[in-house]
Amino acid sequence: MTFKIGILATGITPDALIDEFGSYADMFPRLLGKAGFEFDYRTFDVRDGEFPAAATDCDGWIITGSKANVYEDLPWMRTLKGLIRDIYQADRPILGICFGHQIIADAFDARVDKFSGGWGVGLHQYTLKRPVEGLTLASSTFTLSAMHQDQVLEKPEAAEVLAESAFCPYAVLRYNNRILTFQAHPEFDVTFERRLVQHLKGQSVPEADANQALDGLSKPDAATDSLAIAAWMARFLTRDADEQSNSSSASERTEEACP
Repeated sequence: MTFKIGILATGITPDALIDEFGSYADMFPRLLGKAGFEFDYRTFDVRDGEFPAAATDCDGWIITGSKANVYEDLPWMRTLKGLIRDIYQADRPILGICFGHQIIADAFDARVDKFSGGWGVGLHQYTLKRPVEGLTLASSTFTLSAMHQDQVLEKPEAAEVLAESAFCPYAVLRYNNRILTFQAHPEFDVTFERRLVQHLKGQSVPEADANQALDGLSKPDAATDSLAIAAWMARFLTRDADEQSNSSSASERTEEACP
């Protein structure tokens, strides 16, 4: 069985970096491949009105990051929120990353806005609130690249908080085992994050925040837990398929045993 992943692209890598690193949508097949998972991918550039015909067109979905703000409430964002709710009702798994994390929360009537504490940039550490199935870590904390000024400011009623930080209380959310979202960027490795911060320094990201982030990113031991998180994401996306396959196999065995 080939598992089909639809990538809903809500943004793209800056022009100065795209030739070297690819688009945000390109980063997910690369990351999941490094973690040992291969899928059949199709990308939809939803900013340009490119949407799937139905929520069931793919077996699982990923919503990327973006420089856009959820509260701009653009027409493509309204369409995307409708699609999110349709996918949820169809019981197909969704991963949301950064903007994806935020627009899913907004689709479930939570508040998303600029964070009064400023920018989250560079390597950030998050703490699991409880052990979670499919995630293997050496401790209850993990590190990922962050790049955001907006945050989910209240917990969506349908979601549970799986991980948090002092800076970002709703860092990882899960919605009834159908949606898993991250404020941080598992797809950004240290090299890309450093180059992105350098590119945005003094433009969208204040110089002081960028310099602090670059200090951490330049340390010899700078690293993320992206591969462990990627394996968790892949297992989340394919869990239902595995369960359906097991159920189907069990049903076939039962039918074969029946007279």
